[in-house]
Amino acid sequence: MFQKGLKGIIAAETSLSFIDGEKGVLLYRGIEAKELALNYSFEAIAYYLWRGRLPSKQEEDVLRKQIQRERFLPEYAIRLIESLPPTMGIMEATRTVLSSLGTQDYDWKPSMEQAIKMVSIVPTVIAYRYRQSIGQPFIHPNESLGHVENFLFMLYGENPSPANLKALESYMILTMEHGMNASTFTARVIASTESDMVSAVVGALGAMKGPLHGGAPTGIIKMLDEIKVKNFAEDWIRERLENKEKIMGFGHRIYRARDPRAIALQKVVTSVQSDNHWLDLASHVEKTAITLLEEYKPGRRLYTNVEFYAAAVMKSIQMHPDLFTPTFSASRMVGWTAHVLEQAEDNTIFRPEARYKGPLLTKRNH
Repeated sequence: MFQKGLKGIIAAETSLSFIDGEKGVLLYRGIEAKELALNYSFEAIAYYLWRGRLPSKQEEDVLRKQIQRERFLPEYAIRLIESLPPTMGIMEATRTVLSSLGTQDYDWKPSMEQAIKMVSIVPTVIAYRYRQSIGQPFIHPNESLGHVENFLFMLYGENPSPANLKALESYMILTMEHGMNASTFTARVIASTESDMVSAVVGALGAMKGPLHGGAPTGIIKMLDEIKVKNFAEDWIRERLENKEKIMGFGHRIYRARDPRAIALQKVVTSVQSDNHWLDLASHVEKTAITLLEEYKPGRRLYTNVEFYAAAVMKSIQMHPDLFTPTFSASRMVGWTAHVLEQAEDNTIFRPEARYKGPLLTKRNH
């Protein structure tokens, strides 16, 4: 059976996540992702995805300490970041530095320790490259901070407010895992050859870099900046729809209901930033856009996707647009490594067929 892009083709079995696009449901190992994002830490949900159960307080603390120890880059990797051309973006730099870590210590079979190392070190690479890109000195990891708090500390040189920390941590939990998307499939294909963990996640990063997959929500921020006030929202959206333009942040390839990750993020950012004019505008634009999309595209069921409220989170913590896709990748690193570990437990190399559409054997005249 041929299906372009493998849409609807089941290529693997997984216990990590379940998506019901019709009902707008995302489960991590049987629990709603939005419930986990609202009530647990990044470390707790990483443990949950890797090991299949929620950790005790002691187990969560042990994992946190492991991550704290593993977040430091070797000296040669720091020198590599310093030597990269200034035209190389953060995603490309992260891909390159991670590849340099792929020594023989990472040979098959992948391990939990390798997964922890990859997840721990990626925020450090991102933060170092970002600081370098803005002409600021590196801020080295703080061994006493949690994973997300340390990431923000390395980016900005100060401990984040509880509100900003909660907003970003919830976002990073909600984007940890999302089924057999392009980057996850890439990681599993590479792992299926019995290549190493580093190769698998570097391949996944390459897939995430593509704008059709890891595209940052910069278009949504631009849209809200142009609308500015609630009274202008309907006219702005209607004009775009009349011109057959896409409204950023609405519609998803899988979901035919509101993206459950968007629902959770809206709840988080509203609760921690209740006096934020920008978030109030975002909520109004969401309601207006859904109404107008149903008017102009009846039956299409175009609802808010995770990028819409991801933009709200990034804007509320004043994160630079260059960091959007790298931050998404830092969270998805948990899902990628979990899939690599799962693939290794019952491995078969991926070897699909291609339907040939060229000419058949022809005779040549001599």
